[in-house]
Amino acid sequence: MSFLHELPIADLIASYGYVAIFVIITLESAGVPMPGETVLISSAVYAGTTGNLNIALIIAAAAAAAIIGDNLGYWVGRRWGMPLLLRYGRLIALDHGRLKLGQYLFREHGGKIVFFGRFTAMLRAYAALLAGVNRLDARRFMLFNGLGGLTWATAMGLGSYYCGRSIETIAGPVGLALLAVVIFGGLALWLFVRRHETRLLAEAERAIPGPLA
Repeated sequence: MSFLHELPIADLIASYGYVAIFVIITLESAGVPMPGETVLISSAVYAGTTGNLNIALIIAAAAAAAIIGDNLGYWVGRRWGMPLLLRYGRLIALDHGRLKLGQYLFREHGGKIVFFGRFTAMLRAYAALLAGVNRLDARRFMLFNGLGGLTWATAMGLGSYYCGRSIETIAGPVGLALLAVVIFGGLALWLFVRRHETRLLAEAERAIPGPLA
């Protein structure tokens, strides 16, 4: 990420165009800290002011990168995340029952996290990884991931293209608002779980019987 901040984003876009958009957003979506949204906004503004890039291709590259990168993160989390937690989770108070409860709750609300996480900076890089770790159904993940990636790329791309740099002043507050919703929603869910943990553990066991694999 540091080398990207040392080089002007505009120079990367001017030199590498759609390839830069695709690679940076793919890496961010897979869990690597990268300025994916900045690249999308800057590319769309660049297209609108210079005409050197096509906004439809920018949106297509960003949407494809978001979807592919999230899939990479999801399958990495699904393949290696849970085995590590099953082995070492007890060291951070995540015993087998609580891991199963996490899977159960993610099954109930995971689609919302995947979709809205695409619009928040702190969740964009990790929502797919968490979905994989918590075994969100692959078909459900792909549905919400696809919808989120397409909606995000289209909204941010077209908004930046037509509104210019003013979209940056909008994107920040919107992202913070969505993040606040997720954080307060997560806090409310945590308080609810703490209060009803015994009952929820029993529900999780009925929904996911037997040992976690």
